[in-house]
Amino acid sequence: MKSRILVFMITIMLLPLASWAQEIPLTLDEALAIALRDNRDILLKAEDVQKAKLKIAEAQASLFPTLNFTGSWTDTQGYFNKDVKQTSTQTTLKQYLYKGGKIVNTIQYNGYKFEVAQSLLDKSKLETALNVKKAFYTLLLAGEFAGLNKDIVDNTQEHLDFFKERYKYGQASENDILSLQSSLEKVRQAYQSSLSQAESSRVLLNNLLYLDSDTKIKPEAKLNYEPAELAYDAAFVKAMRERPEIKQYEAQAQADRKNIEVTKADNRPNIYASWDYYSKSHLSTGVKNWNDYQVLGITFSWPIFDGWATKSKVEQAIVDLKATQLLREKTASDIALELKNAYLSLKNALAKIDATDADLQFYRDNLASVQEKHKDGIASLLDLDDASLKTDISVFNQKQAVYDYIIAKNSFEKATGGI
Repeated sequence: MKSRILVFMITIMLLPLASWAQEIPLTLDEALAIALRDNRDILLKAEDVQKAKLKIAEAQASLFPTLNFTGSWTDTQGYFNKDVKQTSTQTTLKQYLYKGGKIVNTIQYNGYKFEVAQSLLDKSKLETALNVKKAFYTLLLAGEFAGLNKDIVDNTQEHLDFFKERYKYGQASENDILSLQSSLEKVRQAYQSSLSQAESSRVLLNNLLYLDSDTKIKPEAKLNYEPAELAYDAAFVKAMRERPEIKQYEAQAQADRKNIEVTKADNRPNIYASWDYYSKSHLSTGVKNWNDYQVLGITFSWPIFDGWATKSKVEQAIVDLKATQLLREKTASDIALELKNAYLSLKNALAKIDATDADLQFYRDNLASVQEKHKDGIASLLDLDDASLKTDISVFNQKQAVYDYIIAKNSFEKATGGI
């Protein structure tokens, strides 16, 4: 797979050097691999995950002691009999023993924010994968539709030519010719419209894959389907467990709870141990001496009153938690609705496939009958072409039904949290 993608990307880079347009074959798996690797939204979310991971490391740094060194040099001129240069240093080692639970809760807060960032990345991957699949199969179906319209144009032209020959011998009226000419013009317009739809689908897929707009992709796939068991209740349970949005708000709620504890710590006592080492050169009876000493101690501080600032911050943090819980409930409701709509679309698609199967069997039988009549000289070549075209139309209708099923199935899987 990786080697095929590498060959594809090399071909893309060399494509502008070609003097003629070339279609590049691409499978769905390759398209998904390229999108998940190059999609800018995914790359941005991945950077957010990396940043959240580093925030955890930043918070964990508070568990370790800090060591600071300060040094100064002065030159005193005009005060003593001669100019005096002095040097002083201070080295401080400080270790917090207690900060009201702020350190531990900050670490846990950033851990949950990491889970939020990871959930957003997973959500972006799910949405990108679904969009790529839709664009890929839309391009595939658009190509089939353009081909079918070309066949309709050719068939209509054959009818027009046939009636023109009959008109020469007085077997067809001028109105028949005008009617067929009008029909030919309409089907030509439909053919051109289908080509435009195919081009729009190609541009959309190129955009999702971040490929050059002139790159011509030929999707390598078939519109096939395998019926699957539909269990809505099990799918709903899975969605509430696997959807990234649910994980996101559950992690955010946990982060909000830790943020409340972090904010409460502003009103709690702080205790830290410290060791300071001082050294300084000075003058004594006109002689320059070096003096040093050290201080070891434990400091206790407690903010007794801050004008209820911490109280207000805690209440704000509680409001944030309530808002997150409401968003989680709303998201769960939206996911349930999305899942229900995808489930109904999937059932409708299956019913449509059954209907097109029966329709296709009818036209295949009709084509076989016309082929037998053509062999016996009863049916004309044009009759055979008409029957073949009707079968092709029925085949396309089935492919369109299968396309609807594939899109509905992928939408259903995405709604459950997997695709």
